[in-house]
Amino acid sequence: MTAMDGSSRARTQTVPANRVGTGATVPTRRRTARSARSARRRWAGWLFALPALAFYGMFNLRPVLASLQYSFYSWDGIGASTWVGLANYRGVFTEPQLLSSLVHAFYLIIFYSVLPVTFGLVAASVMRQIEGKFTGALARTVLFLPQIIPGAAAGVAWIWMYSQDGAVNQILRAIGLGSITRPWLGDFTWSLTAVGFIGTWLSTGFCTLLLMSGIGKIDAALYEAARLDGAGAIAQFRHVTLPGLRNELGVCVTVTIIAALASFDVVYLATQGGPGTQTLVPGVAVYNLAFNDSRIGAASALAIVLAVIVIAVIGPLQRLFRER
Repeated sequence: MTAMDGSSRARTQTVPANRVGTGATVPTRRRTARSARSARRRWAGWLFALPALAFYGMFNLRPVLASLQYSFYSWDGIGASTWVGLANYRGVFTEPQLLSSLVHAFYLIIFYSVLPVTFGLVAASVMRQIEGKFTGALARTVLFLPQIIPGAAAGVAWIWMYSQDGAVNQILRAIGLGSITRPWLGDFTWSLTAVGFIGTWLSTGFCTLLLMSGIGKIDAALYEAARLDGAGAIAQFRHVTLPGLRNELGVCVTVTIIAALASFDVVYLATQGGPGTQTLVPGVAVYNLAFNDSRIGAASALAIVLAVIVIAVIGPLQRLFRER
């Protein structure tokens, strides 16, 4: 009896121990298997992205790093280079032409960003009222048409339109304003403004369609509730439309400001920075320094300064328009 009782007690103690061990091992094995599968999927994702990352590093990051390196040297692109430290960066802020190019870029923000976003808001709000009609589709087509035209082609077209006998001056003469006609792109006072309106023409359609898509996502019940509360068109625009377009406005402002600060093709084709340096912008200045003056270091320094300015301007705007 004693031996049997001892054997029974041993079996009674062993079985629960085995069950506990098995129960603790199975979840551990499952977690290990899940971790292994997750690691394989993660590495598979990196492998799929590797070709794109390689191209991005070769054609985007490498030129940026090379420009940063060149900005500390005086180099003509062919002969030996000389270390000059921060001299090229000092030149960006002390040479009148280079400093004025940065000022011109900020001036173009009015025409590339402020006016297109304002016109886009008004046009999108108006076309919301005529949605589904033929006139609405026609208006969207006409507004978006400049987006499919390359900036270089637009610059060439506007050279003719701004000429002494171009379409702009012909319209002014037809409405009795012939006294103010002039070769707009060759005028020292109005050339930069004339170039800016080309940017307005190019950017308005993009902003309008983007804001229209945002308005389409706003719940119509909000407008109905605002009307029942006695809100007019302006109050609805202020309290319903604008808050609902926070993300779309952020995209419009970001894209158009970058286009203004980094403008090159329209300005180069229309004026090449002239007359004098009245329309010189950083993009054209970088081109002239590198390919006309053989000042690779100065061109690289201006390009780096421009990149820093773009990041410094866009960063706070991104936080401002981030949805809360």
